[in-house]
Amino acid sequence: MSVGQHFNELRKRLFRAVLAIAVCAIAGWFVTPFVLDQLRTPVAELTTTGGGHAAELNFPVISGAFDLRLQITITIGVVISSPIWLYQSWAFVVPALMRKERLYAIGFLGSAIPLFLGGCWFGWQVLPHIVQILGSFVAHQDTSIVDAKAYYDFAVKLVLAVGIAFVLPVFLVLLNFVGVFTAKAILGAWRIAVLCILIFTAVVTPSADIASMFLLAVPMSVLYLAACAVAWLHDRHLTRRLAAAATTTP
Repeated sequence: MSVGQHFNELRKRLFRAVLAIAVCAIAGWFVTPFVLDQLRTPVAELTTTGGGHAAELNFPVISGAFDLRLQITITIGVVISSPIWLYQSWAFVVPALMRKERLYAIGFLGSAIPLFLGGCWFGWQVLPHIVQILGSFVAHQDTSIVDAKAYYDFAVKLVLAVGIAFVLPVFLVLLNFVGVFTAKAILGAWRIAVLCILIFTAVVTPSADIASMFLLAVPMSVLYLAACAVAWLHDRHLTRRLAAAATTTP
């Protein structure tokens, strides 16, 4: 394909991806009230569990409610249409890949996507605990007026951060498959890995909330050990294949 044909192919893939996001965003507009109710619940619970002070979402500008609903709508559209735009990205890249590279890419996407979604689910489960802990520092005679847009940005960043953290072990396996790290090197750095996991969970969750911290640390540690096991099996298979090739070589 010429350069112009590559650009035409890219334009076609991008158009389909954007169209899918737009269509799903239209459907997401009607789901937005449910999402807002779910986000509002932890803040509303501060009135009864956060020291007894009043707490409510606040829209400081007249267009704040519409802007937030539009932002949530776009987010829902991107999430719902993810299978379509991921496929369009894959369809554009796959012709340039070798057979072995395609297998690596398929394995990476096949494991990274469910791990990312699982991490987002964990982040969503931890969010109410974080809101309660942070809200408990407000004195009972005061009122928490939570900026709705800032609160939504905080929730999205937390969910995405945990989702990305769950995908990191897949990168370790991928680096092992391409020969950057051996399983011995990955497992030998377990102390550093555990320390990084604990630091990460301490940052995204309040240090006083030990339960939420370990709720994230335990599955992340298990995923790290799983990455070590996969890398070890790959290295073992590679060693056997090299040994067999060496014995058959005259």
